[in-house]
Amino acid sequence: MREASERREAAPVASVVAGAKRAEAAVAAPFWGREYWGLLAAVAAMVVVLLIPTPEGLPVAGHRMLAVLAFAVIVWMTEALDYAVSAVVIAALMAFLLGLSPNPANPKVLMGTSAGLGLAFSGFANTALALVAAALFLAAAMATTGLDKRIALVILSRVGTETRQVVVGAILVGFVMAFLVPSTTARVACLVPIMLGIIAAFGVDKKGAFAGMLMITTVQTASIWNVGIKTAAAQNMVAVGFIERTLKQTITWIEWFIAAAPFAIIMSIALYFVMSWMMPPEIKEVPGGRGAIRKSLADLGPMKTSEKKLLAISLTLLAFWATEGVFHIFDTSTTTVAAVALMFLPGIGIMTWKEAQPKIPWGTIVLFGIGISLGTALLQTRGATWLADIVVAQFGLKNATALFILGVMSLFLTVIHLGFASATALASAMIPIIIAVLQSVATPDMNIVGMTMLLQFVVSFGFILVVNAPQNMVAYGTETFEAKDFVRTGLVLTVIAFALVMLLGATYWRWLGYV
Repeated sequence: MREASERREAAPVASVVAGAKRAEAAVAAPFWGREYWGLLAAVAAMVVVLLIPTPEGLPVAGHRMLAVLAFAVIVWMTEALDYAVSAVVIAALMAFLLGLSPNPANPKVLMGTSAGLGLAFSGFANTALALVAAALFLAAAMATTGLDKRIALVILSRVGTETRQVVVGAILVGFVMAFLVPSTTARVACLVPIMLGIIAAFGVDKKGAFAGMLMITTVQTASIWNVGIKTAAAQNMVAVGFIERTLKQTITWIEWFIAAAPFAIIMSIALYFVMSWMMPPEIKEVPGGRGAIRKSLADLGPMKTSEKKLLAISLTLLAFWATEGVFHIFDTSTTTVAAVALMFLPGIGIMTWKEAQPKIPWGTIVLFGIGISLGTALLQTRGATWLADIVVAQFGLKNATALFILGVMSLFLTVIHLGFASATALASAMIPIIIAVLQSVATPDMNIVGMTMLLQFVVSFGFILVVNAPQNMVAYGTETFEAKDFVRTGLVLTVIAFALVMLLGATYWRWLGYV
């Protein structure tokens, strides 16, 4: 009975994921041979860069890393290869190209493929990788126990029956879940079936304005709070990993939250008004709507022991995150790994390895590790520094103010994000260059750590295109809205987000000493 029940509960999520895949295939359909041509373009770009004579002042190893970067960016932008596969290919390219390059420290000898491969996998020694992996296990635990679904339904059961109240409830759910489920795709995969259930219970048209408004609000809230909370998304850990490895500093959970929370709160409010204005629901009130949600909650039955254990672990972990560097010296990665260890212990634990293993997106971990390695190699071989000097010269950033640099780089990241389907990949490619740019300018008292964090916020701006983030594709797979609805509302949200970045940069973030 229990297995049958679990299968029934898993069915909506499986259906949503299948729908997302169908939607993704539909989007890609007009481009016959997309993967093939994307890979050809990536290889061609790499070869072209390699054939260009090594510029003066740039080590051969740095030149070849720029070729690898060109390959990686095009592969990630075109999705020519699966992200995990692309990461392995990039590691192999780094091993051979760096291995056959003169050592930047001693140009008379080659680096050797062993050293090249070691650098290709150096990202797996980063503590941020441990945090990402542990966070994915936490997300798996939420899905296994069903605690994420229960939390969402409890919040929604307390909102009113007016459609605007339901939308506010969806935003509140996204806010709370961002604290407890450190995976954007997992959060949205949990929430989408619930929102579909609400739409069905309310008896409204699945393709109507209310359904589309509710679904877009759900997924955009997830992206907004990826900015607000350090542990909400893997791309944040990419930036933190580079900061720790390159600048030998870190950003605590509470420091990140203090800086980012005002942005996320204001954007959440803006999201409500933008969606209400641009996609007004066809109905104002749904009689019996609250009862339908409460029925779904009742169907879950009483709270299971495993849920209680996970809730206790999650709240304790959240307390440790929030007090890092204030009441204790334990970093975010260490406390998260300890929490995951507790979840597997006999008697205390809430799941087994066999239960967790299929729910872990191992490809994300591989991409994260190699992404950190790519950026580290770019910095160590001075490839990123050379590229940064060009960016600084072309945009006139050498003697620019910190606010001007924040604006220019934010616009640059927003535009380039249009070509990426993964914020993790975008952060892996761009954050090392951003650090190098910030190190190259002559702006007095530049807070490189703080500016890197603020620009990482912009990396999470996947508001415009359906293909800009996996969570967008999951929501699109429900067929509750058209891609054009996502684009037109997303464009307005992006304009507001950029304006808010500049406003906070000139005021709040300047007061905090980051700008």
